Amino acid sequence: MITILAIVFVIAVGSAIGFIYLTPETATRVLFNFERQRAGLVRKEIRLPDGANYAYLEGGQGEALVLLHGFGANKDTFARTSRYLTSHYRVVVPDHIGFGESDHPAEADYSPNAQAERLHALAKALGISTLHLGGNSMGGQIAMAYAALYPDEVKSLWLLDPAGIWSAPESDLRKLIAKTGKNPLMPQTEDEFAELIPFVMADAPFIPRPLMNVMARERILNYTLEEKIFPQLIADSVEQRVNGMQTPTLIVWGELDRTLNVASAEILHNLMPNSQVIIMPGVGHVPMVERPLQSANDYLKFRSTL
Repeated sequence: MITILAIVFVIAVGSAIGFIYLTPETATRVLFNFERQRAGLVRKEIRLPDGANYAYLEGGQGEALVLLHGFGANKDTFARTSRYLTSHYRVVVPDHIGFGESDHPAEADYSPNAQAERLHALAKALGISTLHLGGNSMGGQIAMAYAALYPDEVKSLWLLDPAGIWSAPESDLRKLIAKTGKNPLMPQTEDEFAELIPFVMADAPFIPRPLMNVMARERILNYTLEEKIFPQLIADSVEQRVNGMQTPTLIVWGELDRTLNVASAEILHNLMPNSQVIIMPGVGHVPMVERPLQSANDYLKFRSTL
């Protein structure tokens, strides 16, 4: 009996490996769909009155929780932690315009304020008048811009290693760009994308190389547009806009973040009087991917205090 089970196991593993290496595009879709289904998220699309087309994930019921991905990422970066949130809230995770499966207009304004205004139009189209807002990296920067523009509509903020705190000490990313002139967040080859994963995550989930190459090709195709977007992000500091902001805020930072210096958390905390900070040891720039359950539990605890 044990021998039969061992043979079945070997066949199953061999089939899985063959599936990944022979049909990596299909395997990548299957992986993403599995994570979405496990989280209770469904992929949807909506075209706004101005013509912009958003792709987004949605699941759950209750108060709206809108989650915003970071630069170069997409809506699926929040799928793992959403698994623990959709039983509590109506979770909506859009691809920002310019990323993922949403529209990629070449000449659009991609500043955080412009993205926040688009997201406000998306929220209206989805029937969301007030919301809780979360975001990682660029998504956190946009979330703060949104809260500054529409303070009466944002009930709380969940900021995971947010960008836009440019008075902080230099990060490894800023030092590398200054030294080499090259931005490791913007890969131009599959090998550069493979090097990006351990740069942004101290404890990244295992991704087989064929699947990683599929993900890399999406990023490489978007390189020219990202070249236009990145300078608009680093030109925008949110510090003045959030100074004194009363919105209840949970600030989360990975202690080993190489992209944005962890000292940013204390700067932001001092600017926002109704905030609390969690520093996650052993974690890099993307806590909700590296520690999905812990990230969700910390957030649920925060929400219970509101």
